[in-house]
Amino acid sequence: MLLPILLVLASGMCHAVWSMFTKRSLNKSIFLWSIMMVSTVLLLPVLLIELWTQPLAAGAYALLLLSVALQALYSWLLSITYEMGDLSQIYPVMRGTSTLLIPLIGVIFLKESLSVYGWIGICCMLGGFAVLSGIGARRSLPASSGSGTTLGYYTPMLMALCVGLCTTCYVFVDKLNLQHMSPLALLEVTNIGFVAGLTPAVLRSRKLLEEWRRNKFTILLGSVLNPGSYLLFLFALQQAPLAHISPLREIGTIFATLLGVLLLKERQGLRRMICSVVIFCGILLIGIWG
Repeated sequence: MLLPILLVLASGMCHAVWSMFTKRSLNKSIFLWSIMMVSTVLLLPVLLIELWTQPLAAGAYALLLLSVALQALYSWLLSITYEMGDLSQIYPVMRGTSTLLIPLIGVIFLKESLSVYGWIGICCMLGGFAVLSGIGARRSLPASSGSGTTLGYYTPMLMALCVGLCTTCYVFVDKLNLQHMSPLALLEVTNIGFVAGLTPAVLRSRKLLEEWRRNKFTILLGSVLNPGSYLLFLFALQQAPLAHISPLREIGTIFATLLGVLLLKERQGLRRMICSVVIFCGILLIGIWG
């Protein structure tokens, strides 16, 4: 169990770093599209060769198309959400939603199990997510930058919730897809969906060259970290039950909170860091005794 845990922890770190790069970019849609396009082009031969040498059943192709559609929706929602709120505000909600739903799906539909300590760990994580996101503290806390009204404050949270729901769906579908194809080929399928969801916005913006001039280094680094984070997670899924390892990926919430507070200079730093410690305790409960 140690190897899948390490893979998931590394996946969470990579995810947090490229998310910070996205938040600092000029145009979120173009930045996300750019970092995914590099790996999409490189991995296309891998997918084509595998599908040619190992044809799938009709039902398996339908699952792949569903994965593509979910990734397209996910990328579109993600770009909008990063435009709206602080990284340390929206990231916990995006990641925390799947922390609740994926273990439940794994237990109910995949016949997986969690111990009492695992459920306590999930409760710790969700409690930390709720406080960290600022839900219920609208009147006592300053609004996030750009959110001058109650509606403006909660819109990023609602969008982040939609991203989390989408994440829950595509991870569950990809768990099934791994029964029919390799992690590397499946990664290319998800890349295609991700890029397709952002292409219309990129074409409309006409600012692709400007984004590359300003953020070429981070785009190239993000092009490794973005697909790499999910590839590590897919490899972990091959070796451990979904309900056990999926919550561990949410350690990225701690990394993202620290990056948002320390590097992006977002507010409520001490409060959000303390919540991250609570989340980490929940992660330890799940990872060691879950």
